[in-house]
Amino acid sequence: MKYSEEELRTLNETLKSKSPEEIAKWAVTISDKAIVTTNFRPYEAAILYVAKHANTDIPVVWCDTGYNTPNTYKHAEEVIELLDLNVDLYVPLQTSAHRDALMGIPDIDDPRHQLFTEQVKLEPFRRAMNKHNPDVWLTNLRKGQTTHRDNLDILSLGADGTLKVSPFFFWSDLELDQYLIENNLPNEKTYFDPTKVLENRECGLHV
Repeated sequence: MKYSEEELRTLNETLKSKSPEEIAKWAVTISDKAIVTTNFRPYEAAILYVAKHANTDIPVVWCDTGYNTPNTYKHAEEVIELLDLNVDLYVPLQTSAHRDALMGIPDIDDPRHQLFTEQVKLEPFRRAMNKHNPDVWLTNLRKGQTTHRDNLDILSLGADGTLKVSPFFFWSDLELDQYLIENNLPNEKTYFDPTKVLENRECGLHV
């Protein structure tokens, strides 16, 4: 599945007037190889909710770094049960206890930070993508999260040509707060990503 830059611009202009539900439903109709990814960070219940309603059997790829907070794990289990998600879990090849004994969580300026990110996030993610080989990737990217994401849109292309679909791309936190309330969805505020350090820093999946 390939789109030219002009086709993406046209589609993005059209989709700006659509609701997240409509965008997700459109996305799953253009290919039967669609996935949604999650790490159960804040507001992830929203993208999982619209993905599930677009396709009840959509694979939910969860790449767990092994460093989530206890609350995040409890939140994940709550959302999985609430939405009856079809979760496909990916974890690092090495346990967090083993890695902690060798390097801990390296600081962003530590030369080992790149290796750490590769081990806990990038390698599991590549493994997931190689298995599913999706044409369409539903995700909860939003404008304002990072400088890189500010240059994207509802639709963007991954490095491998996968069509990334971000139904809530132009939504604010306040709008999402209201959306969660209206749909009786829980939120998670204690999420910790050991690969980003700073909230506005990319971890590598979307670059």
